[in-house]
Amino acid sequence: MTQTIAPLPPDPQVSAICDRYANDPHRMLDILLDLQTAQRCISPASMDQIAAATGLTRIAVEGVASFYAFLSLTPKGRITIRLCDDIVDRFSGLDAVLAAFQAELGLKPGQTSLDGRFSLDVTPCIGLCDQAPAAMINDVMATRLTPARVRDIAAALKSGLSPEQALALPAAPPLTRVRAQVDSNIRLAGEVLLGPVPQDAGLTAALALPPAAILDAVQHSGLRGCGGAGFLTARKWRMAAAAPSDRRFILCNADEGEPGTFKDRVLLTERADLVFEGMTIAARAVGAREGILYLRGEYLYLRDHLLAILSARRARGALGSDFDIRLQLGAGAYICGEEGALISSCEGLPGEPKTRPPFPVTRGYLGHPTVVNNVETFAHVARILDRGAPWFRAIGTDKSHGTKLFSISGDCARPGVYELPYGIALRDLLAHAGAEEAAAVQVGGPSGTLVGRDSYDRRLSFDDLATGGAVIVFSARRNILEIVDYYMSFFVHESCGYCTPCRVGNVFLKKAIEKFRKGQAGEEDIAYLKDLSATIIETSRCGLGMTSPNPILTSLQNFPLVYAALTKPTEGGIKATFDIQSAISGARGIAKRRSYIFDKDFTQ
Repeated sequence: MTQTIAPLPPDPQVSAICDRYANDPHRMLDILLDLQTAQRCISPASMDQIAAATGLTRIAVEGVASFYAFLSLTPKGRITIRLCDDIVDRFSGLDAVLAAFQAELGLKPGQTSLDGRFSLDVTPCIGLCDQAPAAMINDVMATRLTPARVRDIAAALKSGLSPEQALALPAAPPLTRVRAQVDSNIRLAGEVLLGPVPQDAGLTAALALPPAAILDAVQHSGLRGCGGAGFLTARKWRMAAAAPSDRRFILCNADEGEPGTFKDRVLLTERADLVFEGMTIAARAVGAREGILYLRGEYLYLRDHLLAILSARRARGALGSDFDIRLQLGAGAYICGEEGALISSCEGLPGEPKTRPPFPVTRGYLGHPTVVNNVETFAHVARILDRGAPWFRAIGTDKSHGTKLFSISGDCARPGVYELPYGIALRDLLAHAGAEEAAAVQVGGPSGTLVGRDSYDRRLSFDDLATGGAVIVFSARRNILEIVDYYMSFFVHESCGYCTPCRVGNVFLKKAIEKFRKGQAGEEDIAYLKDLSATIIETSRCGLGMTSPNPILTSLQNFPLVYAALTKPTEGGIKATFDIQSAISGARGIAKRRSYIFDKDFTQ
């Protein structure tokens, strides 16, 4: 006789969380994040219950739960420590800090204590390269860690103190807490974003203009997307405004996951009002009534601060009469910085890039026209409407207008954020940061360009050395191939896995770099690196795959002797038939033909 097992009764906590979001499947990521916080994991039973409440299949719910690094299908500790495993942290003493945590907690990375109190993990860049080594302890950021400090923190946590108490943070409002733990490190404030800014002056000017005049002002300013993409902002807005629809959206990409980038963290801390003001102006220009700020999961500590500012803006009518913004928290997925993946994530789906066409400006969030720009771009919009397009256009160069925020970290005396006009020479920027011993500089993060001393006179602008803002300095004591190897590991880890060239090709590239590091590579391996890189660039679905070979291609181009010193001569020799510069230029051409833009942040 077969015994029937009665189904478990619904968990009231799961039901309450689903009700909080009206059982909306598009809010799946919010549901799962709240459940992760409440129960420390996403259990099979809870996935069944969520699927029933939202009208989805269990496999659809599990697909989201298993995609994001900050969601777990097995229980995590009540206190979860995530150490930043960025290359800057590694060079700043991460190994010793990790060893201290392991010794104090009796855990290895990826493990949870038997009593469920602690989990220890490593995670890619958390946006604190200017104060490394750093870690997330639940939603509290710990910076400038040392083994001695780790021992004190671990002892306090084991005694029962909260992360805030263990880090000696004051019991204070969110903004005070933010500044007490994380330094903004503004080293140079320019005239546009980080200097004195009048409250809502741009919005006041915009409200006195018809939408067409706002679009004209943005166009005449020459503003281009500040995420590294360089797409003309007004052109994107005009396409969204012209698309036939009764519903439009404004999305702010605050998911700066590129290792070495932390400028948006500073803007969200110091100039959040300016960002929301720019979003509100964009909404008026294109006819949108709904906005979303997508905040990377690593910046969870900023959520209360941002919500408080949003609430204050609503109270004083500074979001306009028919526009509102909600926060969407990410969950640890670098790919969600790509605008299609970001939209998928906001829709409650795994953060996978969308097939183009259609493009977000015509068919984006929930199938409606959607403008996606990054934090810095929206902040610039507010200042343009305040001071006027001619003022902004006069700053910078003929093709790159305005100022740029640079996040500088690594081997320099003064890491932090610098606001300078476009067109500054890399050499001058390095001098500001006290990077006199720079032997190599990663401009634009891993997907950018690794340059040597012979390129320091190049100009940081869209028509020369383009960057979303990350500038990572390496001295002569650093191993170039160790840096390249790390960046390839990062791309392997962060690929969404949708397309084979990116999912598999990057693994092969990393294995080839490991071969060079072991001194086992021959001349044919250089040709292999170039040919495989070309294939990945040409056939990948989104910008991650199209730029992931850049650490290899640009280091081959600018540091050829590093590879030559580790390469065994091949009898008869092998002539490489692939030109590196053509590969890099060709990738830009592919991007334009597909209407992609050559950087992680794409058309932002």
